[in-house]
Amino acid sequence: MSHSIMSHRVLVLNQDYQALSICNIERAFLLIFLKKAELVVEDETRELRTVNKSFKFPCVIRLYRYVRMPYQKVTLTRLNIFRRDGNQCVYCGAKTNLTIDHVIPKSQGGRDTWENLVTACQECNSRKGDRTPEESGMQLLRKPFRPSYIMFLSKYNSPYTPEAWLPYLMNV
Repeated sequence: MSHSIMSHRVLVLNQDYQALSICNIERAFLLIFLKKAELVVEDETRELRTVNKSFKFPCVIRLYRYVRMPYQKVTLTRLNIFRRDGNQCVYCGAKTNLTIDHVIPKSQGGRDTWENLVTACQECNSRKGDRTPEESGMQLLRKPFRPSYIMFLSKYNSPYTPEAWLPYLMNV
């Protein structure tokens, strides 16, 4: 298998069709071959080939047995806040000189949470100062939120989410 094929990502669904994880093509093929998973969606433009056989190219697979997963959460870090906000200021959309802003300032009881921390450019952060967006006459372009683990994996760790995954990620 070539390197570009090996870097292909496959969405893994639990038995109940809930998005569970993302794996590489080699692992997905092995799960199907060992009859631990079924092919749900294939990439019809590609195939996996051996010397004398060809196989469907998995895009989405589903495990035959239900796997209980402990709740996985995305760690609250500066980099992950930037990723969630698309590396742009939530006040003006700027993509340079980025900092972290507390929507409700610490001086007013604001905490370090996903719902209170946002990406802001230095200019907007200074303009807002130690006030809420309302007090400073500024508006958030989008509301801060806690990203789910699978959403974070698919959306923020890759340049794109394959179209075939979307029906399985909509309820995430």
